[in-house]
Amino acid sequence: MRIRISEIKVGKRVRKELTGIDDLSASLARYGQLHPVVITRRKVLVSGRRRLAAARQLGWTTIEALMIDATDRVSRLELELEENAQRVPVPVEEVADAYARLERLRTPGLLTRLWLAIERFFRRVFPRA
Repeated sequence: MRIRISEIKVGKRVRKELTGIDDLSASLARYGQLHPVVITRRKVLVSGRRRLAAARQLGWTTIEALMIDATDRVSRLELELEENAQRVPVPVEEVADAYARLERLRTPGLLTRLWLAIERFFRRVFPRA
């Protein structure tokens, strides 16, 4: 569901530092919002503080949100902790491998370009019904 950003109440948070907001804003601008923020029925933010800050920085007036039944402070804090604690950073080697793969996809070699041209030709000659 989409909700007006101005309606979301942000209380005391576990994460004090909002780092990387510029990068997250750039990602939101390029790819859109991939994950909703999580709010209670009373529109209290449970998770997604950085996404909310990045959306505000972009001038968005609404954001995609998931509404949950977390009526008490204990439940909200448990959920916020769980969401932040269960994140595992991607190892540097795996990120490097992914970027190398992305570069190969963006700039294919001669044989790959030839194969892709052959595929395009056959798709035009024999379109799927």
